[in-house]
Amino acid sequence: MCGLAGLVQSQRQSHADANLKLVRAMADRLHHRGPDGQGAWSEANVALAHRRLSVVDLSEAGHQPMKSHDGRWVLAFNGEIYNARSLGESLRFSAWRGSSDTEVLVEAIAEQGVKAAVDRLVGMFAFAVFDTVKQELWLARDRLGIKPLYYGWAENAFVFASELHALRPCSNQLTINRAAVATFLRHSFIPGPASIFNEIKKLLPGNLLCLDTNAAVNTAPELHSFWSLNDYVEMNDDLDERTAQTQLHELLRQSVKDRLIADVPLGGFLSGGIDSSLVCALMQEQSSQPVQTFTIGFDDPRYNEAQHAKDVAQHLGTRHTELYIDQQDMLAAVEKLPSLCDEPFADSSLLPTYLVSRMARREVTVALSGDGGDELFWGYNRYRTAEQFWRRIRWVPPLLRGAASRLFVHPATQTLTRNVPGGALGGRKGPLSQKLRTAGELLSADGHRAFYESLMSHWRSPDEVCIDSTELVTPYNDRRHWTQSFPELQRMALQDTLCYLPDDILTKVDRASMAVSLEARVPLLDHRVVEFVSGLPGHLRSRPDEPKFLLKRILNEYVPRQLTDRPKMGFGVPLETWLRGPLREWGEHLLEPRRIAAEGLIDPQPVQQLWQSHQSGQSNNAARLWAVMMLEAWLESYGDSSGV
Repeated sequence: MCGLAGLVQSQRQSHADANLKLVRAMADRLHHRGPDGQGAWSEANVALAHRRLSVVDLSEAGHQPMKSHDGRWVLAFNGEIYNARSLGESLRFSAWRGSSDTEVLVEAIAEQGVKAAVDRLVGMFAFAVFDTVKQELWLARDRLGIKPLYYGWAENAFVFASELHALRPCSNQLTINRAAVATFLRHSFIPGPASIFNEIKKLLPGNLLCLDTNAAVNTAPELHSFWSLNDYVEMNDDLDERTAQTQLHELLRQSVKDRLIADVPLGGFLSGGIDSSLVCALMQEQSSQPVQTFTIGFDDPRYNEAQHAKDVAQHLGTRHTELYIDQQDMLAAVEKLPSLCDEPFADSSLLPTYLVSRMARREVTVALSGDGGDELFWGYNRYRTAEQFWRRIRWVPPLLRGAASRLFVHPATQTLTRNVPGGALGGRKGPLSQKLRTAGELLSADGHRAFYESLMSHWRSPDEVCIDSTELVTPYNDRRHWTQSFPELQRMALQDTLCYLPDDILTKVDRASMAVSLEARVPLLDHRVVEFVSGLPGHLRSRPDEPKFLLKRILNEYVPRQLTDRPKMGFGVPLETWLRGPLREWGEHLLEPRRIAAEGLIDPQPVQQLWQSHQSGQSNNAARLWAVMMLEAWLESYGDSSGV
């Protein structure tokens, strides 16, 4: 795992030595991604830089940027290619300098070209490779978006990097993308291809970019999609349950085996849930020694899964490490959050993910994670909640739904139900007033697509608080994504896989782990697993009474059902009480009305109304307030809103 950066200057500005100095400054901002080595290369108006976290082939033979043996291609690579050995054996080239996957990748490109080489890769990757003959720069990002890559024109240079803040040495004139701010308030993350800056984009998962380095300033690069999840939907609909389970088991076993390749200590994150327990079970099955597993526990029982993880670890026989984090430990890390993510990000589970990564890094350099199972096997509670709720209300006339919506959110209704428990409506515990407000906001949706977008929203009407902005087009609001007649459950999972998974879940895991120089690997998101599971009919992926049942069947071959069969628990923090207690002073500083008004991005008045309502205990506005706080904290860490 590493970090990369680079640039293409306009011909008028080209100077190899100056470019080399600049990309080194960019790479210095990625030190946490690669503390074990650094390198830079420049020729005419093109420069590449690299920071190395040594995981496979720790020798200098893995140094980057790396040239192909014929000198034509120069590569800066971030990630892991798990089929590097078999891929290397298939090439005509055989005069290997070392055993790194970087060398295999650059020689595969030299022999087959970028497009053909990428099609054969199994792994997580983001890379930049320069063709010195055709003078073309290529960028690539893996199929699911496990590894990040930003790019764009900054003044007179085309720039790119693993993280957004590495681009800062190239320009202080980047401007805030107001549509990204509005969409961030809705979802708590910024969906690709947009970034927080107008000038910079994210390369989408499964995409290639090609730029003629002699092109004029601001020339749009060519974009090519080399993989699409939609191509694999229900391709395996002729499989029976037993065959599907057997084939899936073998794919998962191979995926985990591939991800155990490392020349450094390796372990696994274990929460005690279905996904992480299965990954750790498959790790232990293929290890002659107890594997290292890691869990953090919390004093608050609403968020603590440590005992469940400990029970699973004892059954599997892993060498288990758990660390209980008290409130003071967590609060001490809160102010680090804006620096962990290089654009606004408000998923509060970033905090425990960072803490477990920091703990694991004391003993290992690589950790396997169970992320991806909820999207693949329709495991989120919200899928069934949305499906059931929508089926109940879809036949209600719009006028009647609108009247009910207004009644549920009316101040008098909210006041009357504030102290009434809402447990009868299902879901997490909370006051009836909060659940009625949510139901009222959902009732106003004009279709299932809008309904699910609303369910996935924190600020359901960000235009009411954002100044002079519209929202980005995303998989949640773009009807062009859903011309096919997918069932509702499948459509929700596809939307999440295209948007929520890469831009929230995988962003969180990447930033939290790389902040402490830990490589996180996600075996459930091996593209061969994803293709197979996406090809299964819906009844083999999830059942109304048993989400993720195929995964559970496989897990039960390793772990007794009673150790993992329990309601799903989120990996969160008690924001609601923190904002009324230990984080109140910090929140008041970040949400100070004159400060917000001076930035000109959002209207401070509705934010203050939410803050006062939350502080009085009238409602729980933690998620919406946290999004604004993370925006403000990011602006504070990066400079004012007019430029960075």
